[in-house]
Amino acid sequence: MSERKIRVLIAKPGLDGHDRGAKVIARALRDAGMEVIYTGLRQTPEQIVQAALQEDVDCIGLSILSGAHMVLVPQVMTLLRERGLDHILVVVGGIIPDEDVPKLKQVGVAEVFPPGTLLEDITRFIREHVRQRA
Repeated sequence: MSERKIRVLIAKPGLDGHDRGAKVIARALRDAGMEVIYTGLRQTPEQIVQAALQEDVDCIGLSILSGAHMVLVPQVMTLLRERGLDHILVVVGGIIPDEDVPKLKQVGVAEVFPPGTLLEDITRFIREHVRQRA
């Protein structure tokens, strides 16, 4: 019997209209053998958490370029806790100022990946940390 594939939800919260990076990440994770669910643009924190619940994901990848990360990410994390889904690994990618990274980790984000992060590093991080939580 083969091991269940890691399931990753890639989401674009807020009004950000750019999704090229999210699609590149989604493709890289899929090529690495993970099941990827891409929610599309302009998702609310509630929609993201509901999709994570419905899809029974192991990881949520939030892609944010809009600058609203300090509002949207804590909302997602709070909703995950409220729904008993705080076992889901959450990673963030996009334009995140260095000084905000510790704040995001304080609310429960596992890692923040800036532009230029190697796709292999993201894939490895998700694989290692999902297994640790299993």
